[in-house]
Amino acid sequence: MRADPPEASARAFEQRRDRLRGIAYRMVGSAAEAEDAVQEAWLRLAGTDTEIADLDGWLTTVVSRICLDLLRTRTRRAEVASVDTPARAATGAGADPEAEALQADCVGRALLVVLGTLGPEERVAFVLHDLFAVPFAEIAPMLGRTPATTKKLASRARLRVHAPARIESTELLEHRAAVTAFARAAREGDLGGLLAVLAPDVVRTADPASLSPGMAVVVRGARAVAEGALALRRRSRDAVLMLVDGRPGLVVAEAGGPVFAVTFVVRGGRIAAYDVVASPHRLAVLTLSLPPATP
Repeated sequence: MRADPPEASARAFEQRRDRLRGIAYRMVGSAAEAEDAVQEAWLRLAGTDTEIADLDGWLTTVVSRICLDLLRTRTRRAEVASVDTPARAATGAGADPEAEALQADCVGRALLVVLGTLGPEERVAFVLHDLFAVPFAEIAPMLGRTPATTKKLASRARLRVHAPARIESTELLEHRAAVTAFARAAREGDLGGLLAVLAPDVVRTADPASLSPGMAVVVRGARAVAEGALALRRRSRDAVLMLVDGRPGLVVAEAGGPVFAVTFVVRGGRIAAYDVVASPHRLAVLTLSLPPATP
């Protein structure tokens, strides 16, 4: 029988709730689903009558397996979905967007975006080992893999999370400054700021799935492009700076993965062109990684 009475188990669980929520949130990328996973772990703890020698390890395993099942379910749904179904241009549904955005900022929005591109096993292995220092020997049984294979999964994920830039450092800084200025101006509704960072002959292209009804696929000229960016101001608030195919870009993502990405061409410190990618086919082949730390 269990050594602890229900009250003691509840206190012990509450002491670990924040850590469990942190693990779950990094795995599934949704505050609501993370909370559900943690609550399910509590229900399983409350329902067991066997003594648990290592409560930390037991709860970590339970939460991780719940999250892994959720990630695998997402993957299966994506596999059976029509390849012609456009990515949703709206941001999250159901949960409180402001609460989700705040929590995402606290744990690193860019990291959550990259984690969303990993396979379920890679994501679990990376999160548990690299972010929470769980040994591979403890992670392996959760995944049904050997410790050596689990280590390879985490290593493969690490290479994707930290994929390097594909441009020289000087160009990288110039490119990043332009993209950051564009994102800030779009977010703040600053027409003058947009015009300052856009080249006079800038060209904006976009997949139709990213556009509101009536918006053109191709727009030319700084003012027309800037006004179009302001029309999408709400979406720009959710954009996060990433490396997109090795260059600074912007990405908006939901728990299930990227919704759209923006790639930029920068010349002389100004944006000469940018492309809004929303087609599932195109999003699937993009390489997303964390931006390097600013010097």
